[in-house]
Amino acid sequence: MITFKEAFQKVLDHPLDLGVEAVSLMGSLNRVLAEDIYADRDFPPFDRATKDGIAIQFSDFVNNGQSFVVEGVAAAGEVQQVLKDKSNCLEVMTGAVVPTNCDTVVMYEHITIVDSKVTINEKVKKGQNIHYQGSDEKAGALLLSKGKKITPAEIGIMATVGKATVKVMGNPKICTIATGNELVEVKDIPKPYQIRKSNMLTIEAALLNSKIEASSLHLLDEKEIIKKELKKALTENDVLLLSGGVSKGKFDFIPEVMESLGVQKVFHRVLQRPGKPFWFGIHPKLKTVIFSFPGNPVSTFANYHLYFLPWLQTSWGLPLENSYIKLSAAIKLTQPLTRFIQVNTESKDGIFCATPVVENGSGDLTSLAKADGFINLEPRDEIYVVGEVVPFVKTR
Repeated sequence: MITFKEAFQKVLDHPLDLGVEAVSLMGSLNRVLAEDIYADRDFPPFDRATKDGIAIQFSDFVNNGQSFVVEGVAAAGEVQQVLKDKSNCLEVMTGAVVPTNCDTVVMYEHITIVDSKVTINEKVKKGQNIHYQGSDEKAGALLLSKGKKITPAEIGIMATVGKATVKVMGNPKICTIATGNELVEVKDIPKPYQIRKSNMLTIEAALLNSKIEASSLHLLDEKEIIKKELKKALTENDVLLLSGGVSKGKFDFIPEVMESLGVQKVFHRVLQRPGKPFWFGIHPKLKTVIFSFPGNPVSTFANYHLYFLPWLQTSWGLPLENSYIKLSAAIKLTQPLTRFIQVNTESKDGIFCATPVVENGSGDLTSLAKADGFINLEPRDEIYVVGEVVPFVKTR
């Protein structure tokens, strides 16, 4: 067996080149940007009024007092108006182009209008309430760099520069594979010795958070059937995510079948809990990457977040994000294994702290809904004390 740190690095050492694809602007949400985005014009593209009110020339206000006659109205979405008499004013709406011969906007709340005559009731500062052309960004400025996760904020920026189609990092073609004779469909009523297929549906749902839709297979514990289906899956996918069939039971055929299909084992079994029987390999010719997780729900879920997601980020060329959290309870490790412990998180005086979730082992599916993530504790003789900062992997 190898350590978690060794296994983690070996997984990261086998990224895939996933290429680039073009998608619609809204289809790019939660994808990874694969091109630099530049300003196609100044931001804002004109001197823009930021308040509803009147536009004046400040020098006239200084020289001639606080009363003006309204010449007209400058509305948003209209061509730039011209103040013909500099001792007058134009009413102006938020978002409108500031009229020619005007350099200051006074909001309605600070004026009185009677019969088209305006009196200013407050102090005025030259240039107030104007968002000047190019004050945010100049035309040609780099706004977004490739490799960035696209959130609603990035959608808004790309919409502003006219990116109806966006280049994003390609998604791997993935097949999720559940193994075991005991599994039945969700809609079925299981017999006393059966369970519904929930494990890989959990992973498929997790993949959707990365905008990846996966195909799925259910393999019965029959070696030849497993070999036939896996041979096909290896040729049709970039990644296989398996659950079950990698322990030491008489029907755990996955390692043997993978070897017979020419898959190169990178490692099998890791000094960790949960997920010790984890098997990882790659087909040297097809370049298909295989993550074969133990069948217990918590094991599969933990290994997905601890290994697969970092591997996916590495394949996209993204830097890995390290998160940490403080312990709100002391923890003593009794075995020389890296422990991934489910925790709840809560804010205490503005600092996030982790409290272990009470669970009934790696088969306790319901515990996943009680936890916000896993803390990662390396084996050591000293107790992990309250307030100690430890690595944290968020799952929700």
